Amino acid sequence: MNQALVVFLAATATALATGIGALPFAFRRFRGDRLLGISNALAAGVMLGASASLLVEGADRSIPRVVVGLVAGVAFVFAMQRSFRHVGTPELGQLVGGDARKAILIIAVMTAHSAAEGVGVGASFGGGAELGLAITIAIALHNIPEGVTISLVMVPRGATVRSAALWSIFTSLPQPLLAVPAYLFVEKFTAILPVGLGFAAGAMVWMVWRELLPEAIDQLRRRSVVGWTTLAFTAMLAFQTWLLA
Repeated sequence: MNQALVVFLAATATALATGIGALPFAFRRFRGDRLLGISNALAAGVMLGASASLLVEGADRSIPRVVVGLVAGVAFVFAMQRSFRHVGTPELGQLVGGDARKAILIIAVMTAHSAAEGVGVGASFGGGAELGLAITIAIALHNIPEGVTISLVMVPRGATVRSAALWSIFTSLPQPLLAVPAYLFVEKFTAILPVGLGFAAGAMVWMVWRELLPEAIDQLRRRSVVGWTTLAFTAMLAFQTWLLA
C-alpha cells in the first residue's frame, strides 16, 4: 500500500477517535447549573493539562517559535470573541446565544489544536512506520479526552450526544488533511510545529481564563471550581505521562 495513503488512514483513525469522547454522555442527562459548573471546571482542567504538555513539547523544539505561537493563539481567540460582538448572536444547532458562542469557540480552539497533532502524525511516519504507528496510537488515545472536553461544553447546554460526537470528529479533521503533507515535506513542517503547538496552547489557555472558569465560578463555589479543575488537570497530565512512558 502507498505509504502516503497509510499516513492518511492512520490520521483519519485518530480523528474518528475524538468522537468516542462523547459516548459517556449517552448514559446520563447533564442538566442544571451545578452540573454545568462542574462541566466547565472539568473542561478547563483538561484544556490546561493539554496546554502544559504542548508548551513543554514546543519549548523542547524551539522556545522563540512556541512563544510566537502562544501569542498568536491568544490573539486568535480574542479576535473571535470581539467578532461575535459585531456579527450578533450566533446559533449552532440547538444552541443559541452565549451557549452557541462558547461551543463555537471551543470547536475553533480544538480544531487549531488538532492541526498540530496532524503535523505530528505525518512527521512521525517520516521516521519510519513503527514510530508512526506508535505516535498514531498515542494521539488517538489523546483525542478521546479532547472529545470529552468538547462534549462537556456542548451537552450540558442542550446539544445532543450525537451532535457533540460529530463536532468532536470535525475538530480533528485537520489531522488527516495535514498529516500527508507533513509526511511528504517532513523537514519544513517540523520547523513550524513549535508554532502550532504554542498556538493551540495559547488558544486553550485564553478560552479557559476568559470563558470557562468565569462561568464555572458563577455556578459553583470558588473552592469547588478549584477542586474540579485541579482534578481534571492532574488526571490529564497523568494520562499524557502514561502515553509517553
